[in-house]
Amino acid sequence: MREDLLDPRAVLLHESAASREEAVRRCGRVLVDVGAVAEPYVEAMLERERTISTYVGEGVAIPHGTAASKQDVARDAICVVRFPGGIDWDGERVTLCVGIAAAGDGHVPLLAALAEILLDPDRARTLREATEPGQVLKELT
Repeated sequence: MREDLLDPRAVLLHESAASREEAVRRCGRVLVDVGAVAEPYVEAMLERERTISTYVGEGVAIPHGTAASKQDVARDAICVVRFPGGIDWDGERVTLCVGIAAAGDGHVPLLAALAEILLDPDRARTLREATEPGQVLKELT
């Protein structure tokens, strides 16, 4: 995965959220804070989540906006937000959210790269259990 996609400020490993919506909102806020997306993108992420769950297995969800929200993306980026206490995600337990912002079709290679990492149980566990941003950056770039 390209190094410029993951700003070290977009790696938060000790977060908590009371709900799936709150977790998605937190991911969106991180993407806004690093200048990757405009504010409306956060609502688009919630809209996507209401349409189809972004849970992908192994305790991981990949929240992202709708096709219509691409105009709110300033640059392709990801964020990694860990919720050590876990969140109920439609009956699944999520501890790691990888938020995606992509203009155009930038999300396709991003999702493919993430899937490759997450399909490797050891790498997925490393991400889920990371306590230092450096561990996440090393695993993803």
